[in-house]
Amino acid sequence: MPRRLSDQVVVVTGASSGIGRAIARAFGAAGAKVGLIARTRAALEEAEREIAASGSEALVLPLDVSDPRKVSDAARAVVERFGRIDTWVNDAMVSVFSPVHRTTPDEYRRVVEVNYLGTVHGTLAALEHMRKQGEGVILQIGSALVYRSIPLQSAYCASKAAIRGFTDSLRCELFHEKSRIKVCMLQLPAVNTPQFAVVRTRLPRKPKPVPPIFQPEVIARAALHAALHPTREMWVSGSAVKAILGQRIIPGLLDRYLGRIGYDAQQTGEPVERYRPDNVFAPLPGDRGAHGAFDAESRSHSMELWARLRRGAIAGSVAAAALALGLYSWRA
Repeated sequence: MPRRLSDQVVVVTGASSGIGRAIARAFGAAGAKVGLIARTRAALEEAEREIAASGSEALVLPLDVSDPRKVSDAARAVVERFGRIDTWVNDAMVSVFSPVHRTTPDEYRRVVEVNYLGTVHGTLAALEHMRKQGEGVILQIGSALVYRSIPLQSAYCASKAAIRGFTDSLRCELFHEKSRIKVCMLQLPAVNTPQFAVVRTRLPRKPKPVPPIFQPEVIARAALHAALHPTREMWVSGSAVKAILGQRIIPGLLDRYLGRIGYDAQQTGEPVERYRPDNVFAPLPGDRGAHGAFDAESRSHSMELWARLRRGAIAGSVAAAALALGLYSWRA
């Protein structure tokens, strides 16, 4: 069984903003010690202050996850500081919003280096120490787009699908070894993060997540639950469930549907700035926190996650109701 959260040491990549920032805050608020990995030192230092204010400790580790040596060194620094690594969260990402024919080979390469290889590097670094410990949990932050790609995000979708292939292979090997290390992949819906303000885009209007949109704290709650109760995959919302199951049942119909609605659904009504900076090849200065610009449209709760977190109580209630109905029928 994993340690309780207040006794855990957790590493989060992509911890400077968005989902990673929300996850780091949540683990810190639960009492865990947190290693913070991302490229922007100032944002990581602010995350460290937030965790310190909640009564826990954090270690700032500014680096690019595309560099395996630096990721390995960071894992070693966490173990030297806190003694072990109980949970490792792979969340770092970059993205390009662009039709395939306008996306460059360098952009494809960079997205794969950060999203996919960054996850591989983080997983290898975690395994090095978890194998010595004999246990641990690795959380891969995925997406419904792992299963169902959408237009204009081919680089991102491909990188996320690669993570699933890698993770499935690793999971089989851990079962073969009868290892106590667990690997869980969270498949997410659209989330209100700052990424839409910093992605590279060739769209005429500003990028946005495809509704329904959820707040990053919803994902943080899922991550904390998975750290304690690791399962193979967690589908975090109804929209993610629909996308994944739809791909299995009607993939061709979804191709046509997304070809029709997928362009407008990913753009606001505002034109993109003429000289818009992005964070694909280099970090942008400043601290953007966890939330993006879509608070008014975003949901703070997911019924699917609510049900999963209370699965035992719900099952007990259903069983009790069935028993009561059976007794009533017998007496009648």
